[in-house]
Amino acid sequence: MSSKVALDPAHHLESSLVAKPPSDVSDEKYVNEKTTEAPYIAPLGVPLEDKTNLPFWKRFRRTKVDPDAIATQESVYDDPTLAKYYQPRSDWENIHRFDPAARWTWGEEKAVVRKVDWRIMAWIFIMFFSLDLDRSNLSQANTDNFLPDLGLNTNDYNLGNALFRGSFLIAELPSQLISKRLGPDRWIPIQMCAWSILAASQFWLTGKTSFLLCRVFLGFLQGGFIPDVILYLSYFYTKYELPLRLAIFWVSNHFCDIVSSFLATGLLKMRGVAGKEGWRWLFLIEGIFTLIIGIITFFLLPASPTQTKTSYRPHGWFTEREEIIMVNRIIRDDPGKGGMHNRQALSPRMLWKSFTDWDLWPIYLIGLTNQMPIEPPQTYLTLTLRNLGFDTTESNLLAVPPVVLGIFNLLLLTIISEVIHNRSFVAMIQNIWALPLLVALLFFSKESNQWAQYAVSALLVAFPLAHAIHASWASRNAGSVRTRTVATAGYNMMVQLSRIISAQIYRDDDKPYYYRGNRVLIGIAVWNIALYFFTYAYYRWRNHQRDKVWKAMTSQEQAEYLETTTDEGSARLDFRFAT
Repeated sequence: MSSKVALDPAHHLESSLVAKPPSDVSDEKYVNEKTTEAPYIAPLGVPLEDKTNLPFWKRFRRTKVDPDAIATQESVYDDPTLAKYYQPRSDWENIHRFDPAARWTWGEEKAVVRKVDWRIMAWIFIMFFSLDLDRSNLSQANTDNFLPDLGLNTNDYNLGNALFRGSFLIAELPSQLISKRLGPDRWIPIQMCAWSILAASQFWLTGKTSFLLCRVFLGFLQGGFIPDVILYLSYFYTKYELPLRLAIFWVSNHFCDIVSSFLATGLLKMRGVAGKEGWRWLFLIEGIFTLIIGIITFFLLPASPTQTKTSYRPHGWFTEREEIIMVNRIIRDDPGKGGMHNRQALSPRMLWKSFTDWDLWPIYLIGLTNQMPIEPPQTYLTLTLRNLGFDTTESNLLAVPPVVLGIFNLLLLTIISEVIHNRSFVAMIQNIWALPLLVALLFFSKESNQWAQYAVSALLVAFPLAHAIHASWASRNAGSVRTRTVATAGYNMMVQLSRIISAQIYRDDDKPYYYRGNRVLIGIAVWNIALYFFTYAYYRWRNHQRDKVWKAMTSQEQAEYLETTTDEGSARLDFRFAT
């Protein structure tokens, strides 16, 4: 039985393995017999409170823990019968810190997680900020007569966005394969430096051809960044910690929208400097900023929790004790993370096997259509504001309030999902939020009050983004590093395909109110709500199927299955899907 046990945070790993006499055995007898007894292993921590059966409002109550009590939770490594089937591979980069007997306190664990947040997550936030700065500044450029200056129209703009999304999509999987071979710590900064140079070169755009070529190559260079980062973060966080970190990751997207609006307000006023338009300076200066971030990233991304020591960082970021805690808490949470090392490439057979994991396709389908009802209104917000009579500065500043509300909604939605242990119905809220606002857009005309139109458009853009829920859902239901690599890319590829399709919904002959386009978006929102119900029912059915088979097996049959099965990851009978 697990119990709350105080543990000196300064103790070494070996302290959990020191042989100790049971209380009812004399010291003399123990001295004579200790060589034949198994070494003493410190007890596990008290299991955390199971809140799944509590009322909804009580699940938000924070569980209080003793910082000096053992935090190590039970896993397959504590069952001698099961442990041998879940051993990490011998060339796993963290194998030298793996020890099922390791124990640590809640105080130690929280300190380690905080350190990872500051060392890893904080810089990831800045990296994603720079990505969005370069891929979304086209929206700000539009408020400075970007299209007329280059002789372009709305359809050309849509085509450019579609080509960008298409090349971004095509690059997703190849980028993941390169990342898996080189390691995200090497490949991500290479990507960043390459795309920032191209982004800055948009200063020299001359017309439609150069605009479209730039959009294509930018997509190729930026594609894969997001799934690369998701895979990288899974090396440092448990499946329960990852969703909130991904929410923070996407908060940087919103934060970028806020900061870039203010930056654009100033940079676009450079129109006339050296005889150039303001949008040219916008592209050049923001591209140079991203290049600096990319260069610094070469020095700030460690390969793994146990590989932070380098020639320029001889002492590393973590102590041996911290590395032991990091490695063992991660693999206890998900033993599949020891199935591949971080420089191991995927073979074509492994790739095909992962891609044809049909149990992940409901999440892929959600990725395909979930963003569509929001994407066109969000993309066209600044143009909509200009059409409502606001000038360039007003349009950029009025885009800020919905972004701030969107940050709050994103974090709240992700937290609710993890607290109630549900993804399907919580993520559905995004489309439930959008549906009445899209209907309201059908009733606006040139006689309508401009502030009323702004309010509806702003609320629509402030939707609670479920992206972090979906991405962590795909990662969690993948069940292995191999499948996780493809699953994160597969989900994001569907999101990019969604954006390609979305870019064609608002057409030039339907402006400025896009009645036809908004009716299409309403239909897609209704479809999405139905799709969430289907996905929830599907995963419940799959879990029920496996429960019936697994529980019908005897303990001996279960052990034989674990020893002889060739099933991997989510295909294993003992794996259960998150709903």
